[in-house]
Amino acid sequence: MNATLNRREFLKSMAALAAAGASANAAAAAEPAAYPIGCYTRPWDQHEYRIALDGIAEAGYKYAGIMTAKGKSWVVINVDSTPDEVTAIAAAAEQRGLKILSIYGGDFPAAKSIEAGIAGLKRLVDHSALCRCPNLLLGGTSDPKLFEPYYKAVAECCAYAEAKAVGLSVKPHGGQNATGVQCRQIIEKVGHRNFRLWYDPGNIFYYSDGKLDPVDDAATVDGLVAGMSVKDFKPPKEVAVTPGTGRVRFREVFARLRQGGFRAGPLVVECLDRGDAAQVTAEARKARLFLEALIARKP
Repeated sequence: MNATLNRREFLKSMAALAAAGASANAAAAAEPAAYPIGCYTRPWDQHEYRIALDGIAEAGYKYAGIMTAKGKSWVVINVDSTPDEVTAIAAAAEQRGLKILSIYGGDFPAAKSIEAGIAGLKRLVDHSALCRCPNLLLGGTSDPKLFEPYYKAVAECCAYAEAKAVGLSVKPHGGQNATGVQCRQIIEKVGHRNFRLWYDPGNIFYYSDGKLDPVDDAATVDGLVAGMSVKDFKPPKEVAVTPGTGRVRFREVFARLRQGGFRAGPLVVECLDRGDAAQVTAEARKARLFLEALIARKP
């Protein structure tokens, strides 16, 4: 009898351990998946966008960000792009097994009028929806005279974008949105759940001339971050740097952003060391491996 009970208890314990192990493995697999890793076209922007997409795929990424490239316009998808052009870009990414995570569409014509700004921003939202892209990245404006009309247009487009499953975000990009504190003020001014922050640690260093550490700045953006432009920095003013080789302490930045609520969201490499297309692709691979190791570490 005792032997039978002991055997039952043993089997029960082993089953519990197996279940716990399976649960832990599932959790470990799920956490990195919460941070899809992509790469923007920008590092290859001496070439046309198809070369950039080739490099992104060859470097082992499953996700791409559309930003800049050599071609009709330096900003690949912009307010003047046609639906046919955007559809072709989306198809080129899909042909390479890439999903588009983020689009930077450049400026929209808020300087002309609020109405023109709204219409232009809605076109960028429509372009993003054509690409089934969940994020439209905005650079903000450095012109104090445009501050009000620019963000009025953003506020007017938030619900429109949300209905099309496109999130709007602003990044630290100099001028009136150079720091986390400034970006928080802008996001609170717009006051819509579909307008968030796309963090950029390299730009925090760049626009402060290396004086403001993004580890410290990250403490000011709790609850705001939807994704990250993964960018490093080397003094005096260089961001064409492969992540992990410059001054940005990514482990500490990432841990602080996690602490502040960034528990999921895209990590998209924006800049790499310069070189020819093959060299940039090799740097892109290094950046991917660096980020995979980063998110695998416990905070």
